[in-house]
Amino acid sequence: MNILNELNATVLQRKGMEYNPEEKSYTAYLFSKGEDKILKKCGEECTEMIIAAKNDDNAELANEVADLLYHILVLCAQKNMPLSDVENVLKSRHNKIGNLKAFKQVDKES
Repeated sequence: MNILNELNATVLQRKGMEYNPEEKSYTAYLFSKGEDKILKKCGEECTEMIIAAKNDDNAELANEVADLLYHILVLCAQKNMPLSDVENVLKSRHNKIGNLKAFKQVDKES
């Protein structure tokens, strides 16, 4: 996952450019628009990922997962949450087995 660390470093660098009107970076633009815009983009990308999965289009799914991961990194940077916090959670879950939570019965038709 070295590419995620590289992308995260770029996101963090661009966060410092959010108030530079000369900056043409989409990432800097997102930071300049604030948390609501970033959250909206996360929601949009999540929806697009779900549609790609439902359409059984793995090429499109890969693109949408990448878009969602990017926007999640922007959100983490906006909230000043280091990527290492997420990595630590994943590491702690990695070795767990038999930790199945009770699931609610869900109407699968909705």
